[in-house]
Amino acid sequence: MIVGERKPIKEILKMIEGYERILIVGCGTCVAVCFAGGEKQVKILASALKISRNIQGKKIVIEEMTVERQCEKEFVDELKNLIPSSDIIISLACGIGAQTLTELFPEKITLPGLNTTFIGAPVVHGIWEERCRSCGDCSLDLSGGICPVSRCSKSLLNGPCGGSKNGKCEVNSEIDCAWQLIYNRLKKIGKINLMTEIIPPKKRSLIDNGIPRKIIREDLMI
Repeated sequence: MIVGERKPIKEILKMIEGYERILIVGCGTCVAVCFAGGEKQVKILASALKISRNIQGKKIVIEEMTVERQCEKEFVDELKNLIPSSDIIISLACGIGAQTLTELFPEKITLPGLNTTFIGAPVVHGIWEERCRSCGDCSLDLSGGICPVSRCSKSLLNGPCGGSKNGKCEVNSEIDCAWQLIYNRLKKIGKINLMTEIIPPKKRSLIDNGIPRKIIREDLMI
């Protein structure tokens, strides 16, 4: 899932300076799971903005709406009746959600209310950890389902660096050595022989060329 965190209230107040009618739009999927942009967070931000504006003696009118997914146009279309009465939109979604709002409602300014941080997973309640770098050349089949690119501090593709100690990373002793985790996993599933397989360098052309990247599925095109 995409993980994000809300921008500081001072930064958001600066962005909306000069505007009175604000539409705050949340997203009910990724950023809702990480408690950054769901319905509850929309209400919290709305309250914080109202309080701050009242202290400043400035007027503000806020509309609130949370759609299931801001990145998909059919869900964003639910906002069309709220758009005309708003000066600007604050998107509490990832950067893709904010750009989708911009594309669908070009007559309005869409502001990012969140900072998109990484693709990750919940580890324990309240903690999310990066697990994927979107390299476009996945080799999880050779590393026991554990990504060395995102989980190794040095992104080493073939074995530990030699600096790990007691299963911990030499860069940060509080972090598990990714290759120790990979070794343990491969041993557990009876695939320890994969440790001798050489993972080839990542295909940088998948990332460096053709930006922005695009996937075309002709079988799904109408």
